[in-house]
Parts: sequence; structure tokens; C-alpha cells
Amino acid sequence: MAAGGAQAGGGVIGYLGLGSNVGDRRANLQWAIELLPRRGVTVLASSSTYDTDPVGEVLDQPDFLNACVRIETDLGPEELLDASKDVERELGRDLEGGVRHGPRPIDVDLLLLGDLELASERLTLPHAQVLARRFVLIPLLELDMDLAVPSGERLADALARLPVDEGVRRAGPPLGVSPAR
Repeated sequence: MAAGGAQAGGGVIGYLGLGSNVGDRRANLQWAIELLPRRGVTVLASSSTYDTDPVGEVLDQPDFLNACVRIETDLGPEELLDASKDVERELGRDLEGGVRHGPRPIDVDLLLLGDLELASERLTLPHAQVLARRFVLIPLLELDMDLAVPSGERLADALARLPVDEGVRRAGPPLGVSPAR
């Protein structure tokens, strides 16, 4: 099964990755979930939260708290990216002068959006790292063990191929999700 297409409600099912390593990490993730519906994004479910080692260009920083959420939206991919960046700004992330892969109060990444494949200047779908990062794959698979990228590659198979040296530890229960109104 791919990431999911149009649903009965008319929206598209997608998945976002959330991360924080500054301040009250769990509160930052929860607040992002609460801000998304104000921007046309219904949060349907959350994975558990995971403590994860920093990866990327800046390794000397606090561990992240990560989770993934299943969403439904009528927004197009660029509009959804704008909504995600707006949430990041509202929660105090410096989008202009911040260090790439550096410490941040919130990160909201668009991972999958239906069966859409896209490569623009601003956005790549599926996310370029969705099949390469344990801290993304583990919570995504918690939400749906049968997830696949639009090309048909199963996320479970991608996870099985990755080395286990990227630290991902379950930290707590799923974030709170309000029932759809």
C-alpha cells in the first residue's frame, strides 16, 4: 500500500515528521500538532515519541525528540510546506539565520503526501531522507506497517537494510490528537 490517496473526506492522507531538541521538547511537538488544524491540516494519529541522536551536519547538540503524524488535508504540497514553515516560525524557529541541522525548538517535515512524487526548488516528495533515517522510519511504521513510497518500495524493507548505529529510543506515548470536528 502506498502512502494513501484521496479519502472519503476528500482530503489527501500524508505524513509529517516532527522533531525538537530545544526547550520542552514534548510540549513543542504537541503544540505543533495543535497549530496544524488552524492551517488546514487535520492530524489523524501520532506515533510514540522517540529520543534520537543528532544526525547531519551538527552532531554536538542535545538529542532530539521525534514523532510522526498521519494527516489529512486539502492543501497542495507547496501550501502544506508553507503551513509547516508557519508552524515552525510560530514556535520560535529561526528559518532565515538558523544553522542547517542545528538545534531547534521544532522541525516539521513533509515526508509523504498521498502517492505524490514531486521535485521542486522548495520541496521533494517523498522526502529525500524518508528511506534513509531510522528516526523517521520507526515512527512511520508504527503508524502503518504497510507504508510504501509511491515507487512501491516498502518502508519496512528500507528499515531492515539500515545499520542500527543511529540511536532511536522510545521515549513516551503518542502525542495527543484531538478528534476531528
